[in-house]
Amino acid sequence: MSEVQDWQGAVAGRAVMITGASRGIGAAAARLFAEKGARLGLAGRPGDELKAVATETGAVLLPCDVADHAQVAAAVEAMTDRFGALDVLINNAGVIDPIARIETADPGAWSRQIDVNLKGVFHGMRAALPVMRAAGAGTIITVGSGAAYNPLEGWNGYCASKAGALMLTRAAHLEAGDVVRVLSLSPGTVATGMQATIRASGVNPVSQIDWSVHVPPEWPARALLWMCSADADDWRGAEVSLREAAIRARLGLPA
Repeated sequence: MSEVQDWQGAVAGRAVMITGASRGIGAAAARLFAEKGARLGLAGRPGDELKAVATETGAVLLPCDVADHAQVAAAVEAMTDRFGALDVLINNAGVIDPIARIETADPGAWSRQIDVNLKGVFHGMRAALPVMRAAGAGTIITVGSGAAYNPLEGWNGYCASKAGALMLTRAAHLEAGDVVRVLSLSPGTVATGMQATIRASGVNPVSQIDWSVHVPPEWPARALLWMCSADADDWRGAEVSLREAAIRARLGLPA
């Protein structure tokens, strides 16, 4: 069996929970993981879009606001009740709003951004780690962003939350990396609804990027699948960047 076949079978028969799967990267990952034989649970607010993805993929719908630890813990418990395990957690839920300078940002919206993008990752890790440690194995992947490394006008909350989420990946690896695989994915700019919101804002250079430059959500979904395999073990405790030509080549994607 080739290496490509090896990692493409990484989630076959495994219990996988994805947050924020109603659209974009999360929905693309749900479709790919279902195609590859995962036993799938989709955690999020149960709107029509998430219900449609769950129906399409045959996934269990797990009503959940990632900003609420009790709801995330209940979703993990529902996964283990249904499948007897939680092998993979994909922390994908995230929001770009508010796009505003610090002095004009709405405090409530800014706090909600931190609650989803940063605390949501913590809540997922906190609920999943004991289950995975008890099982002796598991994988936690957080969808990060290049915004974790560089400040951007109007993205103060987004940049801060993504930087914090990356540090949580590093901290979780330090604390549990002997048992659980913990990684982050920086997908680059992706052709999703979030990018449409960014473009409409007209704030900072990212909003000016031509739409043709953004990669399709199926690319980061493919990266997430690969990251569930031992072939990505060199990135445990670190972040995979889909901008890197070597990573794209490894995944069979255009440079």
